Amino acid sequence: MEGSKINISDLSARFEKLKKALKPEEKKQKLDALEAESAKPDLWSDPEEAKRILQELSDLKKEIAQLEDLEGTISTIEGLSSQDAISPDLEKEIRATEKLLAELELVSFLSDEYDDKNALVSIHAGQGGTEAMDWANMLLRMYLRYAERRGWKTQTLDYTPGEEAGVKSVTFRVEGSLAYGYLKGEAGTHRLVRQSPFNADKLRQTSFALVEVLPEVTAVDLPDIEMKDEDLDWQFFRASSQGGQNVQKVSTAVRVIHRPTGITSSSQSERFQEQNRKIALNLLRAKLWMLEKTRQEETKKGLKGEYRPASWGNQIRSYVLHPYKMVKDLRTEVETSNTEAVLAGEIDEFIEAELKFVKK
Repeated sequence: MEGSKINISDLSARFEKLKKALKPEEKKQKLDALEAESAKPDLWSDPEEAKRILQELSDLKKEIAQLEDLEGTISTIEGLSSQDAISPDLEKEIRATEKLLAELELVSFLSDEYDDKNALVSIHAGQGGTEAMDWANMLLRMYLRYAERRGWKTQTLDYTPGEEAGVKSVTFRVEGSLAYGYLKGEAGTHRLVRQSPFNADKLRQTSFALVEVLPEVTAVDLPDIEMKDEDLDWQFFRASSQGGQNVQKVSTAVRVIHRPTGITSSSQSERFQEQNRKIALNLLRAKLWMLEKTRQEETKKGLKGEYRPASWGNQIRSYVLHPYKMVKDLRTEVETSNTEAVLAGEIDEFIEAELKFVKK
């Protein structure tokens, strides 16, 4: 009983700290503004903007409701805990409340610019031929399963398959609450060590794949990112990704090159070229934003050098399947021997540790 009372006292203190971080009164004011926008007659004149407003409105309502419910639950627990004996049901309620509080505490870390945006994730196979392409495909499956477990939607935007197996490169959108905030720490080099299934001698093989993560942003989000028409080199080709006959037979796929920087983006998921142009432009805009952000950070540190969204030298995590099993994050030192679960999308421990590590 004494331990439970200590937990209850801790819950109250943590909740008050959480309220200060999440600023519920400001969120309610923002909610009122969004509800006013959603009630405008011309809301759907811009379908993408309408969808963004309604999604943000839904997410905000959910967060405010969770905070209010949590506050009421903690108040009830405090009242019931004044009794001499704490029932098993109350103990269970305390555990559930602690879990929800921890989840909202994690959300409080996601307060950086664009953390609330959808995420654009790209995976590129490193050197190593089929082995590396298979590793890139394994990472693709891991992230898709992680998104599925969180209830997020995913859509493949660009896909270049490997010659024999796996994928050379892939870009997909992750649509969901705080998707970019949760996934941005996954950017960097991921290293795999295993017995190669593509080698008759079952030799130990080391493979690398590069993960890039960007927020899905529009011109409204980034009015200062200028993309002049004369700086854009457009290319059109037939899609190689899975899709309908129209997607496969007509040159609907789009690639755009930003001449001043050499940065490239492409999309081949939609049936119509204009839709793919829009996706490719938004992806390019996000890359240019990341370029500028990185330059500013390097200037503050007195550093110079060529920008890369996620450097091959920036190894963040190692996945060892042979001669032992271990996944270890090289930044936070978090590790686990349950490699099967990790590769099946159970990467919450790594993502949460990175969020807390960055906020220290």
